[in-house]
Amino acid sequence: MSAIDRTARDMPPATPGVKRIAEPRADERPGSNYLNNGYGWKSWLLTKDHKRIGILYLISISLFFALGGIYAGFIRLELLTPQSDLLQPATYNKVFTQHGIIMVFLFLVPSIPATLGNFLIPLMIGAKDLAFPRINLLSWYLLIIGAVFALGAMMYGGVDTGWTFYTPFSSTYSNTYVTATGIGIFVAGFSSILTGLNFIVTIHTMRAPGMTWFRMPLFVWAHYATSLIMILGTPVLAITISLMAFERVTRVGIFDPALGGDPILFQHLFWFYSHPAVYIMLLPGMGIISEIISTFSRKNIFGYKFVAFSSIAIAVFGFLVWGHHMFTTGQSVYAGLVFSFISYAVAVPSAIKVFNWSATLFRGSISYDTPMLYALGFLGLFTLGGMTGVFLAAIGLDVHVHDTYFVVAHFHYIMVGGTLLAYLGGLHYWWPKMFGRMYPEGWGRFSALVVFVGFNLTFFPQFLLGYLGMPRRYAAYPVDIPAFQVLHILSTAGATILGAGLVIPLIYLIWSLIGGPKAAGDPWMATGLEWRTASPPPTENFHETPVVTWNAYEYAPQEDMEVIGKTSPDDKPDRSSYSGA
Repeated sequence: MSAIDRTARDMPPATPGVKRIAEPRADERPGSNYLNNGYGWKSWLLTKDHKRIGILYLISISLFFALGGIYAGFIRLELLTPQSDLLQPATYNKVFTQHGIIMVFLFLVPSIPATLGNFLIPLMIGAKDLAFPRINLLSWYLLIIGAVFALGAMMYGGVDTGWTFYTPFSSTYSNTYVTATGIGIFVAGFSSILTGLNFIVTIHTMRAPGMTWFRMPLFVWAHYATSLIMILGTPVLAITISLMAFERVTRVGIFDPALGGDPILFQHLFWFYSHPAVYIMLLPGMGIISEIISTFSRKNIFGYKFVAFSSIAIAVFGFLVWGHHMFTTGQSVYAGLVFSFISYAVAVPSAIKVFNWSATLFRGSISYDTPMLYALGFLGLFTLGGMTGVFLAAIGLDVHVHDTYFVVAHFHYIMVGGTLLAYLGGLHYWWPKMFGRMYPEGWGRFSALVVFVGFNLTFFPQFLLGYLGMPRRYAAYPVDIPAFQVLHILSTAGATILGAGLVIPLIYLIWSLIGGPKAAGDPWMATGLEWRTASPPPTENFHETPVVTWNAYEYAPQEDMEVIGKTSPDDKPDRSSYSGA
């Protein structure tokens, strides 16, 4: 099938094994792009350009992630010994609470949608911007305002309720800054709602001519499903946090049984949002993996429609399984069986994705570039995390490991092993498009390996800890069980390696902005519409509205290769010039 769009017609022909160098069009001002379209602080803080807003999010959540990582370091140092000799138990409660709040609400939830989603969705569908540019900028300001409340409360006195804010402790008995932290999460939630609204309207109304639903990249499908969860689920969290704060301030019984309330009601409301929120964090990462695997295996995605609809299925099922967090609360045995069954069922659309990604890799012409290494790491870690999720769906086993480090390990294999690795893979994949610079490939591969090893050494011992009965959220543990300390030492050693693996990309990505080789418009020889414009993109994304006549993952016949700048599926492009060697 011929695959020509108007922005690709003027691109230089692709030669297998040779990197293409971007050349400006005749009507393009040399060097003109979204980065140099104004340098003052107002040009950034008042921008309506989705790409610049994506960069603002990138900088913000990177700072939040660093702060959350510091808290994680204190947790691991404390657990090196059985006694609470570094942090007192009350301080330890604040540290793990603040680590969880920062990582979940200020990093994981906005990480991929607000950064890569913001930057790429208009480019991928051939639009000049998101549907509501001003609302897009407002969403970033709401995240920052929410972060100011939450972090201010943490720095001033802290909060010790756990990131789940379980009542009645959070609504009545805690003497820490629960209300201020809740306000921060409440405000940040509206940032998520506005982002999801913007994505849905943009995808429905602003696709380029020829960009049908089944020509859209799976990255866009994943964000569409995620946006549905953002809009439908986040208001429930806002209501729940508001009720908690209302009870705390007015002493009206809602969740506190001493006041006539029901603490289990809080858990139902909280998990009705927080389980779908797992997919707010994870579904966009799955979209990234689809893009990377297709590009670096030089093949069409196997079962495109199945992968697309599985994203919608995950979003729907995500709202039906909240009760599997509550098997030990005394809920009806029949409700427990229903939630257990649906929890098994939600594994099916996730398994469809893993199987189809594996089928795409089969007999592919695979290039093991940095993004691909992160994608392969995602496949392994997400699969293990998903399998342990199936264990937790079994009521008998869940009762045994409930509130132990087994749950901690499972959560981190999904969130860190899944979302974080996908985020890093996507950041490396689209970095040349975002900033027009390549990073040293050798260092990229090394950091991906270090992150993978460090992650497994950190969290796999925690499965064993949990199965042996070590409860989570404790600053001390029994001295007479030597295995506890051995496993905690291994976990802390792994966290040190993981931290080093995350610092390395920070260094070489910042270096690439100054000394990295300039990137071509399509350095990976990929097929998506975002690669049919310059790197970095011009302010208006495309000088002419593109007309799409091909599927997002469709490799054209050989006679069309030079026109659209693609290589044969059997050609592995030579990227040695970007290896940093």
